[in-house]
Amino acid sequence: MAEFLQLVFSGLTVGAVYALVALGFTLVYNASEVINFAQGDFVMIGGLGTAVLAAGGLSLPLAAVIAVTGAAVTGLLLHRLAIAPARDASPVSLIMITIGASVFLRGVAQIVFGKEFHSLPAFSGSDPIAVGGATILPQSLWVIGGAVVLVAGLDLFLRRTLLGKAVLATAANRLAARLVGVNVGVILAFAFGVSAAIGAIAGVLVAPITLTRYDIGTLFALKGFAAAMLGGMGHPLGAVLGGVLIGLLEAFGAGYISSTYKDAVAFAAILLVLFLMPRGLLAGRGVDRV
Repeated sequence: MAEFLQLVFSGLTVGAVYALVALGFTLVYNASEVINFAQGDFVMIGGLGTAVLAAGGLSLPLAAVIAVTGAAVTGLLLHRLAIAPARDASPVSLIMITIGASVFLRGVAQIVFGKEFHSLPAFSGSDPIAVGGATILPQSLWVIGGAVVLVAGLDLFLRRTLLGKAVLATAANRLAARLVGVNVGVILAFAFGVSAAIGAIAGVLVAPITLTRYDIGTLFALKGFAAAMLGGMGHPLGAVLGGVLIGLLEAFGAGYISSTYKDAVAFAAILLVLFLMPRGLLAGRGVDRV
């Protein structure tokens, strides 16, 4: 039982990060129908930027704010300089643009920060907490709690604020939103900026556990995209569910099979679900565009 609980804690921790990355994919996809494969690099910008700024003498909260703000600005620039000029391009072309942006961001990060790993101190100590015979790191509680707060906050923002309702309107029907006075261009840019900030916050939260460097975004992008597909692309709740499931599958695959095959176990399960339910686990529960 202790081993099972330990694997659950591990899976929930990494799954919370995947869920936030998948949420960023979903937010951009709903608003613009673009699958942004640079989403994982915002995780890198958040974690790496915070680690470098903190090592340079800034307080951890200030370093995190600057790094997350920098990621949000990068997301806005990605939309303004790459996506908006190509808005009439095919979906495949737009995907290639985001992949190119990801390669560019990794190259810049490598030049600026180097190839070495950077560490970030745990927010509230590193002594593990004993729970039911297993242990959990305080930083894992920050990751899981931060993910819950972000998901709940985003849900409240979308449902209770005028700007959030404009985002939902743009996601449901861009033409209808434009006809009732929504500035669709601003909303699309806003979606890119917010998704980048969410990814960067995930990077800040997980960096004390995983370390960080210029190329960590690639794996996070793949896992986040897989989580969004598993839950059903375009479903915020599905993104969260998919992220948690992938995290748990990885943890149990590493614990009961082999850590060598943890990625294979997760992706095999995803393929199985998509073969049986091509639209994902929450297919049919969202709002169709008309």
